[in-house]
Amino acid sequence: MTQREAALAGRITPAMIEAAAGEGVAPEFIRQGLAQGTIAVPANREHRGLKPAAIGAGVRVKINANIGTSPHDISLEKEQAKLAAALLYGADAVMDLSTGGNLDEIRTALLARCPAPFGTVPIYQVMTEAKSLDDVKADDLLDMVHHHAQQGVDFVTVHCGITKGALPLLKKRVTGVVSRGGAFLTAWMRRYGKENPLYEHYDRLLDIAKEYDVTLSLGDGLRPGCLADATDRAQLHELKVLGELTKRAWAKGVQIIVEGPGHLPLNAIKKNVRLQQKYCAGAPFYVLGPLVTDVASGYDHIAGAIGGALAATLGAAFLCYVTPAEHLKLPEVEDVIDGVVASRIAAHAADIARGLPGAADWDLKMSQARRALDWDTQIKLSINPAKARRYRDLSQAKEDQCTMCGRFCAMKVYDDKFEG
Repeated sequence: MTQREAALAGRITPAMIEAAAGEGVAPEFIRQGLAQGTIAVPANREHRGLKPAAIGAGVRVKINANIGTSPHDISLEKEQAKLAAALLYGADAVMDLSTGGNLDEIRTALLARCPAPFGTVPIYQVMTEAKSLDDVKADDLLDMVHHHAQQGVDFVTVHCGITKGALPLLKKRVTGVVSRGGAFLTAWMRRYGKENPLYEHYDRLLDIAKEYDVTLSLGDGLRPGCLADATDRAQLHELKVLGELTKRAWAKGVQIIVEGPGHLPLNAIKKNVRLQQKYCAGAPFYVLGPLVTDVASGYDHIAGAIGGALAATLGAAFLCYVTPAEHLKLPEVEDVIDGVVASRIAAHAADIARGLPGAADWDLKMSQARRALDWDTQIKLSINPAKARRYRDLSQAKEDQCTMCGRFCAMKVYDDKFEG
C-alpha cells in the first residue's frame, strides 16, 4: 500500500507520523494532504534509513540540492562531499544527476549516505549508456525507472508530458529545449516518428511507481531556458498534459510532484504558479529557481533565490536550488553550499510571508540577540553560522561592537552608551 492509498483509506503510517513531527503538525494534517494530493511524502520502501519529509501545502517550503558527476568530472569522493555539505547546510532532499562514471555505483553509494528523500532522473542513465539514439528502445526508458525504484530512489523525474503534439510549438523558441531529458526524448521522437514512451506507456510507469511507492516528479521537459521563451505555447501544452497525468496517477494511488520553470521574469511568476494550481489541482509545485534574469552568470543562485522566494510565497512547495556555477560548470562543494543557503533564505522568507505558524520565531530570536549585542547567539542563529563566525573573527572588533559602526552603534547610542 502506498502512502497515498493509506491516506485515502484513513490510515496514518509511520512515515506520516515522522513527517508531521518535522513540521510540528498533527499526523492527520499530513494524511489529509496526501489524500487530497496537495502533499507528497516521498518514501520508497527500499530506502533504508530514510527520514521522511512532507512537501506541499501547509508545511515548510522545501529545497532540493542537485549533485552528480559529468563526463568531464568523475569523482565519487567529491559527490559524497557535496552530499554531506548539502545535508549539513539544510537541504531537505537531494537528487543525483550523474552522467559520468559508474552510475549504479555512484547512486547506491550516495543513497546509502542520504537520510533525506533522494531523487534521480532515470533517463540520464539511458542516455549515458547508449551509444546513439538507435540503441534506445521504448522499453529501456521504463526498465530504467524500475531499476532506480528497486535501488530505493524516493522520487524520479519523468518527462511524460512531452507529446508529439508539442513538437511543432518549439520552432520559434530562442533556446529550444534546455532540459537534458526533454531534449533526449524530443530527439528520439523525431528520429522514430513515435510518441513519447513515457506518455504512451504511462500506466506501466504508474505500476512501477505504485510497487515501490516512488513519487513521480512530472518533469518540465519543455521548460523555458530564457526569459524570451517563458510561458510560451510549448510550455503550456506540456503543463496541461501534466495536469491530466497527475489525476491519472492519483487514481492509481501514486504520489505526484509537478515540475516547473525555469527562467521566468518576475511579472510572469504569479501567472505560472496559478496555471499550475489550476491544471494540476494543487499538486506540489517543484520549481527550478525560477531564474528571473538570464545575465546573472556566476550569481545565478541569487537570481534563483529571488524567483524562488516569490514563487513559494505564491504557492510553490519545492525549490530546486541553483548554484553560482549554473550555466558555467559542474558545481564544487562551495557552490553547493552557496546554492543551498540561497534557496533556504528564499524558502524561509516565503514561509514568513505565507504566515506559516512559527516561521518568524527564528527571526525574532535573532532580533533580540542583536538588540542585546549578543554576538555568539547571533552567529548560532545565522543561516550559515560558519560564515558568520568567520566574518566576526576577521573584524577583530571589541566584544560589544562591530567594525561597521564601532562606538557609533545605533543601539548603543539609543541606550545612552556613546563611548569609545
